[in-house]
Amino acid sequence: MLAGDFFPVDTVLMRRLYVLFSIEIDTRRVYVTGITTNPVGEWVTQQARNLSFDLAEQGRQAKFLIRDRDAKFTASFDEVFAPEGIRNIATPIRSPRANASAARFIGTVRRECLDRLLVFHRAQFETVLSQFFDHYNGHRPHRSLGQQVPRAVGGKPLRISHPDPAQLRRSDKLGGLVHEYRLVA
Repeated sequence: MLAGDFFPVDTVLMRRLYVLFSIEIDTRRVYVTGITTNPVGEWVTQQARNLSFDLAEQGRQAKFLIRDRDAKFTASFDEVFAPEGIRNIATPIRSPRANASAARFIGTVRRECLDRLLVFHRAQFETVLSQFFDHYNGHRPHRSLGQQVPRAVGGKPLRISHPDPAQLRRSDKLGGLVHEYRLVA
């Protein structure tokens, strides 16, 4: 099952960027489908085609896509997923909790990344989002996944009983905003 939504980001120069993303509810894997200043129906439909292609290429299957009733999600958006067997579910009117997975993810992006830095322009924002989503999908453990990362769901987690602090290495991402830790041999 997928959940999709937009979230806006305002730059220092007072330009608004919109991010369209989708999140797999069972694995918490996030896909950024596009960033734009003007999210119109045709653009959203093209991003849906890109997402559908990416899911098919990775062999990922979904039965449902939860989305809100925003006018940007046109009938052609819904038609993109029909051949894949994905049914679009529009949330009820005035039900902010109906798409809770997407709303929770937006809160995570804001708290852990966007509230802590200034966005000047689109190129910088794309770099920041790329690094944060790589961290989120590949290094950030999730309690609901048994402390696994979304990319490793289904694999056996590595159990370390007593790690040696001398073998622990930290990598700073986003200028030290996010830290990733790993053990060296």
